[in-house]
Amino acid sequence: MEKSEALAALSALANEARLDLMRVLMPLGDQGLAAGEISRALGLSSSRLSFHLAALEQAGLIRSRKLARNVFYSVDAAGMGATIRFLLNDCCMEHPEVMACCRHNPSVTAPVISPAKAAPEL
Repeated sequence: MEKSEALAALSALANEARLDLMRVLMPLGDQGLAAGEISRALGLSSSRLSFHLAALEQAGLIRSRKLARNVFYSVDAAGMGATIRFLLNDCCMEHPEVMACCRHNPSVTAPVISPAKAAPEL
């Protein structure tokens, strides 16, 4: 990942609503969630959500797919991984104390979206 790509991704993540959006989408994997469901889950208007989705998509952190009349969004795991890898390898040079902080912390939880809401039948 080039420095400019990393900066774009980090800039896109530097927003409370976009971080919440990533936390909602991450556990859903490639299935993702329809824009309307994301809007309801986060309490964002359609226009605000579109703004945040566009920023994350342009930064390579999420992707979209159209299914019937809905647009589904999911995390681009490769883009997110490349951003984290850039920070750990290029910036932090795999410093042991930094790496120790990256271990899974089970006390951190993401907002839960039920699978039934995640993929409505079309």
